[in-house]
Amino acid sequence: MKLVVYQTNPHAAMLPGVLTDRGVVGVAAVVRAFAGHTAQETMQAIIDNFDQLRPVLEQTAAQSEAMPLESIHLRSPLPRPGKILCCIANYWEHDQREPRQLNLFLKNPDAVIGPGDTVELPDYTDPWTFQHEAELAIVFRGPSKGIKQANWRDAVFGYTALIDVSARVQGRSTWRSGSWMGKSFDTFAPLGPCITTADEIPDPNNLHVQFWNNGQLRHDYNTDDMEHRVPELVEFASTIMTLKSGDVLACGTNHEGLGPLQDGELAEIEIEHIGRMAVHVHDPLKRTWERGIYMGADSTNPAVRAARRAAQGA
Repeated sequence: MKLVVYQTNPHAAMLPGVLTDRGVVGVAAVVRAFAGHTAQETMQAIIDNFDQLRPVLEQTAAQSEAMPLESIHLRSPLPRPGKILCCIANYWEHDQREPRQLNLFLKNPDAVIGPGDTVELPDYTDPWTFQHEAELAIVFRGPSKGIKQANWRDAVFGYTALIDVSARVQGRSTWRSGSWMGKSFDTFAPLGPCITTADEIPDPNNLHVQFWNNGQLRHDYNTDDMEHRVPELVEFASTIMTLKSGDVLACGTNHEGLGPLQDGELAEIEIEHIGRMAVHVHDPLKRTWERGIYMGADSTNPAVRAARRAAQGA
């Protein structure tokens, strides 16, 4: 099942829905007894009570009229998560070495935006670039604490997609050494377009992830390249803190294909079994950077190979 949050117009309330092949079916009436004051609280209540709600949600989605996607505005399915945990790197990228130590940072939950929204680059004059990282994100069911790898599924409700927008100085170095600072500007966490429940993704370490910038394919990788796989991520995070319903853990990215985001561009992420989400980019200072992408020496990314051939004049 694919759960969404939507509005019928920009001034309407944010409502829960189910995304189907026919469009979005509203389920506010079905979950009214569990509704909170905000869309985030309502989605957390759906997660908490999903086993009870699932039969009626499935029936409603199958039998009720659906709204075409072009007639509504999808929002982030988690408008304000309690926590956004993010892996640092976490992909092999063809590097023959010992595994790096697993490490996480916290990204500002207020940075979340949804489909069709705009990434606003900050109007500071420091010599930064602003880059995209396309990532699979785990949506937790809680409270989950001390979960072992053997039982990792107990803590996972589903999955979504996250673009980890990052302010960087000198190539891939994140701004001012504290990773969370350069990644926590307002609007730097596009999240969506839906939450796909865990039963529809039996193996989160076998998903195709792609990212386009103004139609140029950049990220193009499979999550089987994770250095530390999803069961280990769940165990590690839940050892440190209690994971609550609606908390998010972004699994890191394969940096091959990394490039800048700049004014007027359209950024699109798509993850297998989750779907596609597009956001706009606005820069009040109208800065520009070279439209190149990061090319790992042994990259198998088709976008990287095409860029290398173009650079060599092939």
